[in-house]
Amino acid sequence: MDDLLPQLQATLRQVFNDDELTITPESTAADIEGWDSMMHINVVIAVEKRFGIKFASAEINSLKDEGQNIGTFLDLVRRKLDKKR
Repeated sequence: MDDLLPQLQATLRQVFNDDELTITPESTAADIEGWDSMMHINVVIAVEKRFGIKFASAEINSLKDEGQNIGTFLDLVRRKLDKKR
């Protein structure tokens, strides 16, 4: 496993102002206290800044779909990073 999960966890800890926040690939927004639609946008912006990527509106909206989790979010980030290289 690469180091994206710890980087994403660090980003989420900043966004949610929670140094104890722990995520796994199976974690969902529902597992994280305070992750509502406004925080969803804050997470997306923070991840874009941290990794130097941009998400399309459709990608952002699809992250809210049934069955989406941190693992699928990491896959999206990984694909974006691969395109940058």
